[in-house]
Amino acid sequence: MPTFPFSAIVGQDEMRQALLIAAVDPAVGGVLIFGDRGTGKSTAIRALAALLPPMRAVAGCPYNCDPDSPTASCPHCAEGGPRKSHKTPVPVVDLPLGATEDRVVGTLDLERALGAGVKAFEPGLLARANRGFLYIDEVNLLEDHLVDLLLDVAASGVNTVEREGLSLRHPARFVLVGSGNPEEGELRPQLLDRFGLACEVVTPKDIPTRIAVVRARDAYERDPEGFCAARARDEAAIRKRLLLARERLPSVTVPDAALERAAQLCLTLGTDGLRGELTLMRTARALAALDGAGAVTDDHLRRIAPAALRHRLRRNPLDESGSTARVERALAEMFS
Repeated sequence: MPTFPFSAIVGQDEMRQALLIAAVDPAVGGVLIFGDRGTGKSTAIRALAALLPPMRAVAGCPYNCDPDSPTASCPHCAEGGPRKSHKTPVPVVDLPLGATEDRVVGTLDLERALGAGVKAFEPGLLARANRGFLYIDEVNLLEDHLVDLLLDVAASGVNTVEREGLSLRHPARFVLVGSGNPEEGELRPQLLDRFGLACEVVTPKDIPTRIAVVRARDAYERDPEGFCAARARDEAAIRKRLLLARERLPSVTVPDAALERAAQLCLTLGTDGLRGELTLMRTARALAALDGAGAVTDDHLRRIAPAALRHRLRRNPLDESGSTARVERALAEMFS
């Protein structure tokens, strides 16, 4: 069955914008999507991956390495020499909550070890996700030892395996996407800070939007091929917009005035460290590239600031308003 089209997702504009930004510039640090059940979180993530054009990868490499950019940490490609390439879909790898550490990082290939007496590595989920998306549903329920592991790999882009007599490193650069329901528990601050953008999705409150969602889903389930064919032109338009934004991104400038605005906003909100400014700058630049602009403007900062900063605020016991309201209040004061 074909994947539900990204262009057919009704509403949830902030989530769609954040996912597009992460596809344009993976350096923004991934996307966290928190909200009600049944609001299309996992559907949007798989739809985005299906929207992206196939990527070139080294033939036979279990880590999907780019043939034009040799990776020193890849045990398959480090030998050098000519590399055959092929096109493969951008991977979207699910990390189940019950996954063992061996399944995530990789382990000894027991079949080859017992059959041929050879120590060989069996790549895990992190290897499959390289240059793609690693999706964690109910990320707030992930076990602590897996959270620590993900923090290390997300920071370095390399997975190091030391077990059963094996010592191996391989590339593991991916866009981390997490979703969950805040009513089921909070996310550890260390992992929360690693996400570049945090989106809040809610169940539509108006009848026309709810009807549009139900109609689209029903039409897809009754005739998936026909529904996707009817959306092919819209999908092609978004794909073209993404590719043009990737090409345009290196040339988009961030004026000193925009950097000053970003720093002042983070200072006003009391965000810890400088990751808030860096993320705000990167995401605003990617948004400008999507818009076809040559430079970041105040409008780009205003549009992306809630998603880039809401999860970086300290709790204020004297302020009962939520983090989104605090960001919007600071934006209103700054841009009034």
